[in-house]
Amino acid sequence: MQRLSKKDLLLVSFMVFSLFFGAGNLIFPPYLGQSAGTNFWQAMSGFIISAVGLPILGVVAVAKSDGLHHLAKRVHPIFALIFTLLIYLSIGPFLGIPRNGSLAFEMGVAPFLPTEWQQNSWILLLYTLVYFLIAFWLCLNPDKLSDRFGKVLTPSLLILLAGIFIYSLFKPMGSFDSPIESYVQTPYFNGFLDGYLTMDTIAALNFGIVISVTLKQKGIKEKKSLIATTVYAGLIAGAILVSIYVLLGYLGAASSHMFGVAENGAQTLTNVVLYLFGKPGVILLGLVFSLACLTTSVGLITSCSQYFATLVPRVSYKMWVTVLALISMFFANMGLSGILSISVPVLSAIYPLAITLIVLSFANDVLKGDSIVYVCSMLFVGIISITDACGQVGFHSLAFDNLLRYLPMHAEGLGWIIPGVVGALLGYVISFSKKKKGSTAPQLIEKNDSC
Repeated sequence: MQRLSKKDLLLVSFMVFSLFFGAGNLIFPPYLGQSAGTNFWQAMSGFIISAVGLPILGVVAVAKSDGLHHLAKRVHPIFALIFTLLIYLSIGPFLGIPRNGSLAFEMGVAPFLPTEWQQNSWILLLYTLVYFLIAFWLCLNPDKLSDRFGKVLTPSLLILLAGIFIYSLFKPMGSFDSPIESYVQTPYFNGFLDGYLTMDTIAALNFGIVISVTLKQKGIKEKKSLIATTVYAGLIAGAILVSIYVLLGYLGAASSHMFGVAENGAQTLTNVVLYLFGKPGVILLGLVFSLACLTTSVGLITSCSQYFATLVPRVSYKMWVTVLALISMFFANMGLSGILSISVPVLSAIYPLAITLIVLSFANDVLKGDSIVYVCSMLFVGIISITDACGQVGFHSLAFDNLLRYLPMHAEGLGWIIPGVVGALLGYVISFSKKKKGSTAPQLIEKNDSC
C-alpha cells in the first residue's frame, strides 16, 4: 500500500485542520463553555461528536464514494444534483464563505476603527475586497495548499491559540458558574446541536475532494491508500480540533464567573484576551480570527470551484475561483448578523440529511447499495428537518407540529433520528422482499414447465 512520509502526512493533517477551523470554530466553543458552566464536560462531549466526529466521518465517506455527487446518487440522480448544489452553495458563496469574511472584519479590523467608521459600509466593502483578493491568490494553485497551510498558516494559528491558553494558566479567571437555559437539563444534546453551527459536517462533504486531489498530487493513487491516508490525516486533524475546542470552551466556562454570560462567543473571547493581555490582546485576537477565517475561506472557494469546474467543464477552475470570490464578497457585505439569521434555518434543514447520508454510506456494504433504503431514510429525515426549518422562519402547521411533539428527542432538536432509522429499516424490508420474490420466480417457471 502506498504511504506518505511522516512529514507529508503531518502537513496534510494540518491542511485538513485549517480547512475546518474557521469562524464558527472560534466563537461557539467559548459560548458553550460559559453557558454550560458546571455541565461543561457533558455539553462539550456532545459538541465534539457533531463538530469533530461527524466531519471526519464525512471526509472519509466522500473519499470512499469518489465524491459527494457519487455518494448522493445512491439516493437518486436528481437528488444528487439538487442536494450537491445546495450543499456547495450554502457552505460556499451564499453562507459559509461570506460568514468567514464578515467575521474576519468584525473581529480583526472593526475593534481598531473609530466608532463612526465601524458601521460604514464602504469600509467593509474595502476590507472584503482586500480579503477576497488574498483568498483568490491562494486558491489559484490548489496543489500548494498543503504546503502553505501546513508550513505557515496552521502553525501560526496554533502558536497564537496556545499562547492565549498557556498565559491563562498563570492568570486564572475563576471557577465555573451554574449552567443556564437548556444547558441545565440537556447539556449533551444542546452541545450536539451547537456543533451544527460550525457547518463542518456539510463542509466535510466539500473538503473531501480537496483532500483527495492533494493526496493524489503527493503520489497516493490507489483507492485503499487514499482512504487509509484520509483516515490517518482526519484523525490527527480531529485530535487537534478536540484539543482546541476543549481549551476554548474551558476559557469560556472560567470567564463566566468574572464577566457573566456574553451575547456571543466573540465577546467572550474578547473579554478573556482583554483580561489576560490588556489592549494588545485585541490585536492578538484579531490575528487569530483573521488567520482562521482566511484558511477556511480558501478551502471552501477551492472545493466549490473544483466541483463546479467538473459540473461545467467549459468554465475553467480559475474562472470559477473568480466568480465565487466575487459572489462571496457581495454577500459578506450583508454583515455578520444578516448572514447568521439566514444560516440557522438552512442548517436545520440540511444538517440532518447530511448526517444521515454519511451514516448510510458506512453501512453501504451491508445495504449492498440498494437505493430504496437511502430513499426511505432520507425522505423521512427530510420531512422532519425541513418542517423544523420552516417553523423557524414562521411557517407553521399546527396539526403537524402537534404530531411532531410525540417524536422521541424532538424537544431536544433531534426528532429526525428515529424516523431516519425507521425509514432505513422499512427500505431494507422492501429491498429484501423484492430480492426474495426475484429468487423464487425461476423456480415457479420451472414447475410450470414440468407440467
